[in-house]
Amino acid sequence: MTTPDSPSALDSRFIVPLDVLFLRGNQLFGAPGSYGESLMPPWPSVTAGAIRSRILADAGIDLAAFGEGLQPHPELGTPTQPGSFVLQAFHVARQQGNKLEMLLAPPADLALHDEGSSVRAQRLTPTALPKLDTSGPLPLLPVLAQKDRSKAASGWWLRQDGWQKYLNGHTPDGSDFVKTSDLWSMDERVGVGLSEGTRSAEDGKLFTNRAVALKKDVGFVAAVAGAQLPDGGLLRLGGDGRAASIGPADMAWPQPDYERIAREARCRIVLTSPGLFTQGWLPNGFTAADGSYRFDLHGVQGRLVAASVVRSEVVSGWDLAQRQPKPAQRIAPTGSVYWLDELHASPDALRKLAAAGLWGEPCEDVHRRAEGFNRFSLALY
Repeated sequence: MTTPDSPSALDSRFIVPLDVLFLRGNQLFGAPGSYGESLMPPWPSVTAGAIRSRILADAGIDLAAFGEGLQPHPELGTPTQPGSFVLQAFHVARQQGNKLEMLLAPPADLALHDEGSSVRAQRLTPTALPKLDTSGPLPLLPVLAQKDRSKAASGWWLRQDGWQKYLNGHTPDGSDFVKTSDLWSMDERVGVGLSEGTRSAEDGKLFTNRAVALKKDVGFVAAVAGAQLPDGGLLRLGGDGRAASIGPADMAWPQPDYERIAREARCRIVLTSPGLFTQGWLPNGFTAADGSYRFDLHGVQGRLVAASVVRSEVVSGWDLAQRQPKPAQRIAPTGSVYWLDELHASPDALRKLAAAGLWGEPCEDVHRRAEGFNRFSLALY
């Protein structure tokens, strides 16, 4: 598969929900008294599926025939053999005047401290801790060095300017963060269980769902390689197929300093989408069998010295073509950080690695690659 060298060369779209969204995770709901949480932001596969459905509709392709593999699409392929379509970026975003700003959850190596109406960030530093036995297999541990204890802060999102600082090796300041409450709120909705036979309400079967109500001018920015995207119109987004508009996104995608990373021969790998790896927390491309944790993928080599990995989660979903649930798989969550040294790569090789994602050749899962998993960005160490 041929991919562009940078997100700026991708086809980007701004997606704005026109109603509340039901973004269901992997927990069962619907039983009497159950409570259905919403996952925000949703898995990238949610948006990949919505965009692909719209592409098929625009092409006039019979969805049932496509699902059975009888009518392939030139860019989407078939359900069993995906085509060139790859979701390469998916983030929360908001429109501020003429500027579209992406927003990210703080990476795992940033510790946030409550400063009242603001927040203060500190970076964890990989450190060798002598005479300390741990279960960690790597030579260094991410350490937060602080003189006094402080209250940890949560519910903040990193703005695009702060993300660019972070990629350049600097620590974002308080103005680089925005509260979750400024972006969306939760709207609880009560549902009623229905009889399968009569389709009427059954006594005692009330349950609650949480819907996501985004603030004005808040939505999602998505970038796709290998397909022509619709220039406007609507998508069916989320669990109940709620309407969302899709339109062009004049997006200035943040870029790391590839030349400096190659020159300094070390970097951080930061997941910008969930990681589905064959070795659990360890990304594809690493060899752990001999205890060396060497990295070798798409012309880039290095040594893993430390990692800050968020607690694993489980991703699943619904396969429309097969009319059945997708397999439940453990993921390394977005924001997990891996420190590499002894890096051997040219700037062009680093760009190609970022464009390809953390997928081997041949790809371990072509379906999940198309859906936007295993995306990352490089950052200065």
